Amino acid sequence: MPDSAPRVAVIGGGQLARMMAQPAVALGVPLRLLAEADGVSAAQVIPDQLVGDYRDVDTLQLVTEGCAVVTFDHEHVPTEHLHALEDAGVACRPGPEALVHAQDKIVMREAMTRLGAPQPRWAQVASAADVEEFGLPCVLKVSRGGYDGKGVWVVRTADDIAEPLAVAERTSVRLLAEELVDFRRELAALVARAPSGQAAAYPVVATTQLGGVCHEVIAPAPDLDPVRAGEAQQLALRVAGELGVTGILAVELFETADGILVNELAMRPHNTGHWSQDGAVTSQFENHLRAVLDLPLGSPAPRVPWTVMVNILGSPRPDVGRLYDGYPHALARDPRLRVHLYGKELRPGRKVGHVNAYGDDLDDVLARARHAAAWFRGDLGNDSD
Repeated sequence: MPDSAPRVAVIGGGQLARMMAQPAVALGVPLRLLAEADGVSAAQVIPDQLVGDYRDVDTLQLVTEGCAVVTFDHEHVPTEHLHALEDAGVACRPGPEALVHAQDKIVMREAMTRLGAPQPRWAQVASAADVEEFGLPCVLKVSRGGYDGKGVWVVRTADDIAEPLAVAERTSVRLLAEELVDFRRELAALVARAPSGQAAAYPVVATTQLGGVCHEVIAPAPDLDPVRAGEAQQLALRVAGELGVTGILAVELFETADGILVNELAMRPHNTGHWSQDGAVTSQFENHLRAVLDLPLGSPAPRVPWTVMVNILGSPRPDVGRLYDGYPHALARDPRLRVHLYGKELRPGRKVGHVNAYGDDLDDVLARARHAAAWFRGDLGNDSD
């Protein structure tokens, strides 16, 4: 029998788990997957797998048996189940005390307040009167379960309040009100942190959203004051340390005229870090695995001046064919292009892959990445050059 490395259990079969597989192979680290269904994205590439419900503690205990550590493709595993795994001797990374800050937006806001981190004005609300007292316009968010723009409402009039209140009541979650921030752009600060306390900070990136979904990332953020970039990195490192995060932490930020504000936290590899697969010395996926195994972290330094990531979203057009059919044109047109497809069924607006382009000239890199993503999406005709 070959000498085996510690086995890592990954909960959730989405594209983030899928993209952990390649660096795991390179590191010689075996993965075991808990997938929500047969044939989901990560299940296509991780052979050691169990299909089951992450909300069932017995299933979690079964999939983590014999594993040195468990980590996550998503943040939805119930906190009490994570405590049960820890009580059984399984190392959860990130642990339940840290992960709850990414699971519950109100818990996160309370923690940012304790830490004195810059953030929007916020309050927990339970009625229309509470929302109106907070002040309109504002943003309402369910405290748990929302992602990619789901569970988030921009409320401008009293008539807009009923729907979020109804959703919160139906799902038995708390409701958070935040000020509607007048921001210049959105940024993200990504860091990796190991149990030893070693940490690494990636360049701060600029992000754009399309329909509440991350659409485009530019690394590093253009025209960002180096002092402000350093502040964002230091803030992310401080949050990771204070909350005891293990693995990747993404701090989504608003850049305003007066500085930066914390928008949301994610404690797993994150869409805003996909550029690092091809643009950084060590990708976020490799550093996440290194961190959860308490291995020395790799360099987060960029390999090139500019890297642009553009998500490939499922087209609403029924005549768009297989994503694979986009390869001949996209790869012939741009031999330096890197394409990452997730093996997902095409649905309108669904994230089914992304492209990374890199180089010395930002305008050129942007144009190349945007063209390739549009081609895969089916937005460009066959006569496009």
